[in-house]
Order: sequence, then C-alpha cells, then structure tokens
Amino acid sequence: MWVVATAGHVDHGKSTLVRALTGMEPDRWAEERRRGMTIDLGFAWARLPSGQTVAFVDVPGHERFVPNMLAGVGPVPAAMLVVAADEGWKPQTAEHLAALEALGVRHLLLVISRADLADPGPATRQALDQLAASGAGKAVAGTGTHERGTVEAGAGTGTHARGTVEAVAVSAVTGAGLDELRAALDRLGSALPPPDLDAPVRLWIDRAFTIRGSGTVVTGTLGAGRLTTDADLELHSASVRVRALQSLGSPVSTVDAVARVAVNLRGVERTAIARGDALVSPGRFVFTDLIDVRVHGDPVAELPASVVLHIGSAAVAARVRPIGPDTARLRLARLLPLRLGDRALLRDPGLHRVPGGVTVLDVAPPSLTRRGAAAARARELSTMDGRASLAGELRRRRIVDADTLLRMGVSDPGSGWLIDPDYESELRAGLISEVRAYAEQHPVEPDPPVDVVRRRLGLPDRSLVERLLSPPLTIRDGRIGTGAGLPAKLARAVDAVRADLAANPFAAPEADRLTSLGLGAKELGAAAKAGLLLRIADGIVLLPDGPSTALERLATLPQPFTLSEARQSLGTTRRVAVPLLEFLHRRGATRRTEDGRHTVIDN
Repeated sequence: MWVVATAGHVDHGKSTLVRALTGMEPDRWAEERRRGMTIDLGFAWARLPSGQTVAFVDVPGHERFVPNMLAGVGPVPAAMLVVAADEGWKPQTAEHLAALEALGVRHLLLVISRADLADPGPATRQALDQLAASGAGKAVAGTGTHERGTVEAGAGTGTHARGTVEAVAVSAVTGAGLDELRAALDRLGSALPPPDLDAPVRLWIDRAFTIRGSGTVVTGTLGAGRLTTDADLELHSASVRVRALQSLGSPVSTVDAVARVAVNLRGVERTAIARGDALVSPGRFVFTDLIDVRVHGDPVAELPASVVLHIGSAAVAARVRPIGPDTARLRLARLLPLRLGDRALLRDPGLHRVPGGVTVLDVAPPSLTRRGAAAARARELSTMDGRASLAGELRRRRIVDADTLLRMGVSDPGSGWLIDPDYESELRAGLISEVRAYAEQHPVEPDPPVDVVRRRLGLPDRSLVERLLSPPLTIRDGRIGTGAGLPAKLARAVDAVRADLAANPFAAPEADRLTSLGLGAKELGAAAKAGLLLRIADGIVLLPDGPSTALERLATLPQPFTLSEARQSLGTTRRVAVPLLEFLHRRGATRRTEDGRHTVIDN
C-alpha cells in the first residue's frame, strides 16, 4: 500500500479528485458536505493500474484548518499538490508546500485540477516555477521520480514534467486526465523508498472513537515497522495491547508499513486518547518535553518566543530559547515520543505561517544553568546533524546506558552502561587519585567506601566503580583498597599489642597502654577489620584465636564453673573475664546455669 496526502488551496478540488479516483466520500462530516468544504481529515483508497493500492489522506485547504492539514500530512511519505487551472497558485498553496518541505515529505505529484474550466498550461507553468523556486524539485532529486515529456501550453489535459516533479492536468467533472493521474500515482508510489519493516512502530493517532462491543479504536498512518494483534505497545509511557487490526476496512492480523490502519485497543478508555497521541514500540522512544533542534527556515533570532510544534499528527505549544544562529531549545507543553533526527515543523499561529522545519538534534539535552553553558552548547550543536551515532552520543554524553541510546534511535548499542573510551581512561586515573586522597585524609581507615568514590567521580551506578578498577585495587567489604594491610605507623602499634598478647593471651592491654600506642576506637576497628585483633568489647582486644584458646582451658575445669574459676584458669582479671564469657555465650560456645555458673558446650 502507498499512502498519499492531498495538499493545496481551499476549493481547488482536492476532495473532488479523491472522490473521482476512489468512488468514496472523503468528507466524513455532514457539515463538510453541506458547506462543500473539507474541515477535517478524510480517508479513501483505490486500486491503481499496477494492482497496488493507494490510500489518500484528504486534508482541508482553508487557513483556519491548517492544524488539521498538518495532522494529516505529518506521517505520510508523499503528497499530491493540487492547483486549480482557473485560479493558479494561491497563498495557501505556498503554505502547504512549505509545510511539506519542512516535514521532509520529499515525494510530490503536481495535479492541475478543473482543467475543464481553463487552459491548464499557464497554471502548470506557474506551479512548476514556484516548485523550482522553493527547491522542491531539488529536494526529491535522485529519488527516482518518473519524468514524462512536456505538453504544449494550452494542450488540455495530460502530463508535464520539470525537474523531478511530475505534473498532471485533470478534470474530475469530465474524467479527462484521470487515467494519466492513476498512472502518475503508480510512478510516484514506485519511486518511494521501501519502508523499514524492522523499525520500531510509532503510529501517530489522527482519529479515536468507540465501537459498541469492541471498545476504543484509533487510526493513523503506519510509516515504518509492523503491527500485529496482541502486540504490546506504549501509550503515554503506559503499556497497552492490540486487540484487533483493520486496514482499508478489512480485519487483518498483521499490518506492514506503509499503511492506513485502525487499531482496536484492549482496556483503554476513549477519553484517554486524542489526536496527536502516538502508539509506539516499548522501549524504543524517549518521552520528552525538552529538545534541542536545528531550524531550517527563518533565523532563530527572528522566531517568536512561543510557537506550535507539529510532528506526526501532534500539535504542541512550545517555548523557544535560541542557542545558536540556527539552533534552539524547545520546551514542549507535553511529553512526546521522539528520537534523534525526527523532522518537525514550527508554526506561528498568530501570523498563520510556517517559520520553518526543524531537525531534532537531542531528546535529552543537558542543562544550561552554568555560566557559559549556552555558548558551549551552541558550539556542540553546530557539529550535530541529528543522525543517531553510537560514537557521537558516547562522546557527548560520556556515560549512558544502552537502553537510553536505543530509545534515542541508536542502532544496536549493546547492553548495560556504556562509557566513551577517552573518558574511561580519565575515570581510571581519577579513581586512583581519589583512593590516594582518601587514604591521606583517613590514615587509620585508608580504604574508601565504594559509594564515596562513585559520588566523587560522578558515576551513576556502583557497578561502574568495579569496572574501572585495575590491580592492585580491589573491593572488599564495600571498600576499595590494595589489600596491602594497615599503614606502617598503625601496623607497628598493633604489632606491639600482639606481642603483649602472645606472651599473656588474656592480659588485654589497659586503656593507658592503648593510648600510649595511639590506638583509639578507630584504630582498633581497623586492626580488627584487618584480622589482626579481635575486639570482644569496647576497649578490650585479644588475638583472633583468643576465644578458641580460652575454650580449651575452660574445658579442663570441672563443669559447670564459676566466673572466679574461669578468671584464675585464664590468668586474667574480672575486666577481661566477664566480657570474654559473654562473648563465648553469644557465640553459643558456653551456656549459663540457673545459679550463674558456666558450662562449655562440647561440639
């Protein structure tokens, strides 16, 4: 299927042409048929001589309904620009052409309508001149659009080509030129690039309604990817499921792009959906309300402070912050599912004109709060073209998770956290410096906690710290160290205590002795963590094997034994014996009797 939008000035016969080509009524509302003027989007389809089907999105031409027109042309790949032979090129024709160019609709077919009312030659030449002046002919150069020989001015209906835009003169009243138009539509469709069926789905919704017994149904133009029944999609960042599909009025289980499609959604209220929303593949788009863009058209400095951004079928108010000569930051009134390289259009609703199109350069831009940040950002944006490059995004973002890059549009970014190679080298050096600085500031406990280093390096996740480590640095008990032991001064003090305890295992050093050696609570804690001492109570330390040695001696006593007997057996004081027996009891090595004596448990 090929999907083609109409475009052109009001009352130039767009809907009449669609009606003549398809035999279907594109004007859905009674008010449209009563007034003879299209107000909202219309849809119809027909089979072409090649056997291919063309689906038309018929758009209104009146300037008051330009937002509706943009909602129709936004998602389509090609357009049929209609100019009446008896009126020629009009202001609204120019605005529609500007909108098509801004949205990147590169494939055009010029149709000179109402050829029964006037010689189509002058209108044809005028329109082709306008297209050439606008650059539309150049825009489609190299796309394979078919060219046919010219006709003489005033030769009635027929085809005409200049540059790469083909022109066909027709009369929907007499039927003259309709066969040529069908053939030209075949050529237009065959020149379209094949859709990417592996691309993620982003179906911009142009209609939403309820069908009794089925629930909520939405319609749109599927520009890329594939839709299937029971598929899971995202709507407003929430998960939804496809109940059923229709295309061209027939139920189907699969719809491939490009196509008009109706989607019956399971469990979604009609009031939760409106034109301009989008159904998207899960995890493949960034829902954002802040973007940096390149503006094609008016200089950024001349843009109004408030504009309307049109993309797909969406029309969203936006605040403009100029950054560079042709770049700006847009603050959107609501979240949109966007990717790098998206094309959109800016419109000044007050002046009823199109200031220009935009290319999305960044869907997750950095803040500009620091002094000089805007100027630096302008320089960076000047080097960006909107293409989703893995190397480029890593260079700019330095650290980013692969899922975020996938949502931005980067192909096959991998998995997990990704770091720019040059920045990773800086981080490795920075980690070593941070570990050394922490050791200097905390000589007693020189190994920094992992989270301290993570914060100082500005890393978003603990796992990145481990990734940056290299020997001899390791992580042990949540801290980063070399495993080289205690600082030399502390090690000498601990060795002195160990020597005292080796001579008398249960003569735990008094507070004065510890103070003279410079061993406070932190130092003793570091020694205990290093496995050099065992702290059984505040200020009471033994050798690590002290408890097992004590059990061996206590087991030789008549069971049960008293505190006094234990103290004498161990050759220590009550200051040590009491906390030692409590320590053994907590470990389950002894038990207390009702009269307060102790028994060693035979394991």
